[in-house]
Amino acid sequence: MKLQRLLSLTRQAVDTWCMIDEGDHIAVGISGGKDSLTLLYALHGLMRFYPKSFRLHAVTVDLGYEGFDLGQVRKLCKELRIPYTVISTEIGKILFEIRRESNPCSLCAKLRKGALNQAALDLGCNKVAYGHHKNDIVDTMMLSLIYEGRFYSFSPKTYLDRTGLTVIRPLMYVDEADIIGFCNKYAVPVCENPCPADGYTKREYVKNLLKNLEYDNPGVKERMFRAVLNGRIPGWFVSDSDSLFS
Repeated sequence: MKLQRLLSLTRQAVDTWCMIDEGDHIAVGISGGKDSLTLLYALHGLMRFYPKSFRLHAVTVDLGYEGFDLGQVRKLCKELRIPYTVISTEIGKILFEIRRESNPCSLCAKLRKGALNQAALDLGCNKVAYGHHKNDIVDTMMLSLIYEGRFYSFSPKTYLDRTGLTVIRPLMYVDEADIIGFCNKYAVPVCENPCPADGYTKREYVKNLLKNLEYDNPGVKERMFRAVLNGRIPGWFVSDSDSLFS
């Protein structure tokens, strides 16, 4: 995927869901993975021509895993002239040494989000951008159906009452395969995931399940995504229309 296509899809999401307002100061959550770094490129590119002026601040919550090297991320942020802050934590130690969690993902996500939100507040940001893409939305919907018995997925834009922050997901129209292609094409400096649970989670199980469903039923993931868009899930409304994306 070319940068122009990435920017087009990003702007579509930003405009459709009113994600960015004049004067916004956006903390971009950077894990070092392909999704968050692609998000950084997308918002940096959008910032140059978008009619509403906004600022970016890249933020990484370091979980404390030994050998996690952010040198290339620092270099990228310097090249893009985006300020970069790393928040040191012991989340990894808490999960795998102190609590010894057998299913650590939910608690890890909660702790990471808490640390990222607090950093955003400390830096004077009013919004936080996550690198969730189209496949993440469908994966989350399937996880909710299978393990919670409800039709749900996270919304494109969420206001957090406790902090006053607004969470946005500008990559919601971008396929994961296109993100992989973008990273390969532009030599994005993706960091290796240091988490011991990587590849052994419920989300990974659902990804493989959807891969098999897509093989047997081409286009099923796209139809599931449309079902989420049209499913009248709380937080997914932009007008009173019955179906905005049919």
